Amino acid sequence: MTPPPHRPKFVTYYRVSTPRQGRSGLGQEAQEAVVRAYLVSVNGVEIARYDEVESGKKDDNRPQLQAALLRCRQTRATLLVAKLDRLSRNVAFLMNLRDSAVKFQALDIPEANTLTLSIMAALAQHERELISQRTKAALAARRARGLPLGNPRDLSVYQRRASRLGTAAVRAKARKRAEEVRPVIEEARRTGHTSLRKIARYLNEQGIPTPFGRTWTPTAVMNVQRIIETLPGAEAV
Repeated sequence: MTPPPHRPKFVTYYRVSTPRQGRSGLGQEAQEAVVRAYLVSVNGVEIARYDEVESGKKDDNRPQLQAALLRCRQTRATLLVAKLDRLSRNVAFLMNLRDSAVKFQALDIPEANTLTLSIMAALAQHERELISQRTKAALAARRARGLPLGNPRDLSVYQRRASRLGTAAVRAKARKRAEEVRPVIEEARRTGHTSLRKIARYLNEQGIPTPFGRTWTPTAVMNVQRIIETLPGAEAV
């Protein structure tokens, strides 16, 4: 089912620490009530839900959380949890989550989202900007004294190098996005969506945008499949 337009999309994640809690609903029912109330308040839509029974200390054994994060990357949705500790109590783990490019919202600490976890990165960026400003000031002073700022030939070399690096970054981003949508394309094929047009319709129905945030077309599917063919394990696709 295609998510309604103009409504925020969420992937919900629930975790309890013990099988007993999972069977009894203790803890999980409270999480669900908080999440449902929030979805109503923001007119949000839950596009997927993941449940896990695992200790919060075991960040390396959370398959449902990893599946939820992948779904968020595929659909550009926000990961929604009732409490921050449902994700982790480990600061390093939360910082890695920030770096995974997945937006998340913890309802017990609304300010504890990708924005606040980016404070350290923002401070580093500020320092880089200060360095840039100091460099520009030094160049301006050098220019005012009539001194040369550099060899234009050398500058062209740097420009070509930057262009190559930019192209490599675009290619890397395309490969990463192809890896994210690959499981959904495989799922589409398994369920009888074999043509490019049918696969495009299936991806759109799942609410998964193209790498450029648009709706899928047969041509877009063909382009991403060409990238998938170059990925490890392509023979199994």
